[in-house]
Amino acid sequence: MNRMDRLLGIVIELQRKGSRRAVDLADRFETSVRTIYRDMQALSESGVPIVGSPGQGYSLMDGYFLPPVHLTVEEAVSLLMGTEFVEQQFDPPYSTQAESSRHKIESVLPAHVRARVEEFRESTKILNPGRSTGQYGVEMTVLSRIRGALLAEKKVRFRYTKPSIRADEERETERTVAPYGLVLIQGAWMLVAHCDLRDDIRHFRLSRIRNAVVLSESFVRPADFELRRYAPKDDRQFLVHLQFQPHLRDAVLESNNFFMESMAMGTDAIDVTLRVRQPKDVLKWVLSWGAGVEVTEPHAFRLQVRSEIEKMLRRY
Repeated sequence: MNRMDRLLGIVIELQRKGSRRAVDLADRFETSVRTIYRDMQALSESGVPIVGSPGQGYSLMDGYFLPPVHLTVEEAVSLLMGTEFVEQQFDPPYSTQAESSRHKIESVLPAHVRARVEEFRESTKILNPGRSTGQYGVEMTVLSRIRGALLAEKKVRFRYTKPSIRADEERETERTVAPYGLVLIQGAWMLVAHCDLRDDIRHFRLSRIRNAVVLSESFVRPADFELRRYAPKDDRQFLVHLQFQPHLRDAVLESNNFFMESMAMGTDAIDVTLRVRQPKDVLKWVLSWGAGVEVTEPHAFRLQVRSEIEKMLRRY
């Protein structure tokens, strides 16, 4: 951060917080207390009415404010919740800028609007899954790398892993892709890209990408491709028919399974139809219901479920 940005940031911080000690400002702007003293002198000399109180810190003289932004409570809530979401869900370059934006917005809100916004934020929370550690931290690294490739229009090579039920199935392939866009859907980042291996547009979950490398090879995104208008073709051709026990009706509805085509109450069971690319896509989901569900069709999938249950029995 250069000095001019830090000086503006100090004024915004004082307007937002009311009073701040030099040591607190030094921590906030990652600099020394001595530098903060010099910044306060520079602000005072430039006409900003800084008031220093021993033991309490620095504050702005009553009545001094930066040019106001006239926002309704609803507008302010929307902006602040949006910046908070970006802080938690995006990679560091954007999350850092979002945090800075949030501080600036808070600093120019009138006190009564700021109080109302704080009430709303106290009752609404965006859960942070832990950006800096574990698998999610790896995903953020991939996100940052692919975003850079997107902006530079460079291809990316990586190892892609698909989850598999059977140990003998091939799970990992090497892909070289031209990244077209990034989509956050149901809490997961997805890459929409043209895959050289498949010679078609494919979708890749970032949490399954390993060893991503940005290549020197450039690409040109098709002129007719617009991410906001893009809709993937539906290649789900197989129907899976299930019968659930009646008491599971609400639980099945709340599961909100993407593949669910229809649901109907029968006399003694709930008839559910799933439309899938291949039945094994829903094998784990079906097994998760235990004895509460039965596969009626197709017969081959019914046998696959039975085989998996027999393996589980042998383990126990």
